[in-house]
Amino acid sequence: MLRRLFSYMHQYKKYACLALLCITAEAVFELLVPLIMADLVDVGVASGNREYIYMKGLQMAVCAAAALVLGIGSARFSALAGQGMGAELRKAEYEKLQAYSFSNIDHFRVSSLITRLTSDVTNIQNSVSTGMRPFCRGPVMLVAATGVAFSINGRLAVIFLVALPVLGVLLFLIVSRVRPMYSRMQGAIDSVNRIVQENLTAVRVVKACVRGDYEIAKFEAGNENLKQQSQTAFCLAALNMPAMQFVMYGTILGILWFGGQLLQTGNMQVGELTGFLSYVLQILNSLMMISNVFLMMTRSLASGSRILEVIDEKIDLTDEKARDIQVQSGEITFDHVWFKYKDEAKEYVLSDISLHISAGKTVGIIGQTGAAKTTLVQLIPRLYDPQKGTVRVDGIPVQEYPMEHLRDAIAVVLQKNTLFSGTLLENLRWGKEDASMEEVREACWIACADEFIERLANGYDTEMGQGGVHVSGGQKQRLCIARALLKRPKVLILDDSTSAVDTATEGKIRKRMEESLPGVTKIVIAQRISSVRHADQIIILDDGKIHDAGTHEELLLRNEIYQQIYESQKEGAEL
Repeated sequence: MLRRLFSYMHQYKKYACLALLCITAEAVFELLVPLIMADLVDVGVASGNREYIYMKGLQMAVCAAAALVLGIGSARFSALAGQGMGAELRKAEYEKLQAYSFSNIDHFRVSSLITRLTSDVTNIQNSVSTGMRPFCRGPVMLVAATGVAFSINGRLAVIFLVALPVLGVLLFLIVSRVRPMYSRMQGAIDSVNRIVQENLTAVRVVKACVRGDYEIAKFEAGNENLKQQSQTAFCLAALNMPAMQFVMYGTILGILWFGGQLLQTGNMQVGELTGFLSYVLQILNSLMMISNVFLMMTRSLASGSRILEVIDEKIDLTDEKARDIQVQSGEITFDHVWFKYKDEAKEYVLSDISLHISAGKTVGIIGQTGAAKTTLVQLIPRLYDPQKGTVRVDGIPVQEYPMEHLRDAIAVVLQKNTLFSGTLLENLRWGKEDASMEEVREACWIACADEFIERLANGYDTEMGQGGVHVSGGQKQRLCIARALLKRPKVLILDDSTSAVDTATEGKIRKRMEESLPGVTKIVIAQRISSVRHADQIIILDDGKIHDAGTHEELLLRNEIYQQIYESQKEGAEL
């Protein structure tokens, strides 16, 4: 896993190498200081040679200055490597998300994906930025200082052979127990993000239903769970410091005890003991750094596994069968199509759908709520693939078209209309980036959006706000229709996209579409019969099956479901 994560460092590897070089050189200069100090005490101070003392003092100052400069360099290069790696991981995740189909996205919660793009990546980049120094410095200092300590006094250095296994066992016990806790903690962050996201997205519903207290209680429960998970994980991780101090002070006491005996017997000098204690502190500090690196790596591995889950998600819709072809006329055929959202589901959402829509025709789809009307049209631009049967456009299976071209040739105004932050014009040009103002105005005229755009204070430069909060539901629908029309598609799918528009305006939109888009295949999903009665063909869906198909007059004469819908809407209109 670590090898895969670090492969995303790419062009930032040079900074990582420079950081490691600076850290190693810094450690060498710091290791020289105790040796120089030992000579200063045993030779210079013992003999009273001031010239020797000044010379050794100058050498110590040079080593300290060099270590300072190298330390600054290592901090800068580590930050560049860590932040660069974080940026590449976020980029890789986001690019993979853009390739996800609807079913791939269904495998994750949106709040979890946000956490994996932010908090989990931050954990890894911080571990690299702050962990590179102890990761490199710790082993270098440990090996070098241990070697020098043995060279000063081998018998006294044997104490390390007792201290190191004790420290290793304590560190293993802590790390093995804290790793699953970090995974649960990141899951708790997912939960808090989900609660906040749902509340902010549906803030109008919350206030309209006076459910603020309920939402506060729900957030407090999630927040309390996160606090408990974090406390448990960090309290256990915090035991690392007492364990280190226990071993450190025990080692120092042992060295002072045995070192004092060696001084009394004349087998060791004061300068040697002073230098030895300096190396002891460096060894123990390096061990502390190594243990902290293990803890950071433990948390990073928990976050890394969550990131790789997103990157390793198998894309179920690919272009492996695609050819270099384009949609020409927009003829659509469903050939015995069966579909369900999950392969393990017992029942199919769509069952044995066989349907032919001629190019340039207008087809209405009507049916009760849950009849799978939206699911049916989502198979045309390959938002999903059926389990059985074939969907064809111009007689060619949709899998043989490049998805980018197929979806560009099929404009879909989804049931849930979405506008983005930015100006009205920027939102419209999502349909066509290089659209001229003449094209924009024409699309808005067809969608009857020009009626309210002219009344806006800043016209096409009006800010939409997040999610288009500065326009009404009907205005948002008309803008989404205009955005789709800008693509000049071969197939136009309107999924209940005029439900918030009055019937008079809906009639104008339909008439203008017929005049301006004569060769475009139009599929209209609606709840109101008035929205589809003028279609060339009306399809009635019932429980995922085609119940009947025909014109308005034909269905009104023979189809019971259509008659019931018509009579209920007629009664409602009269009332």
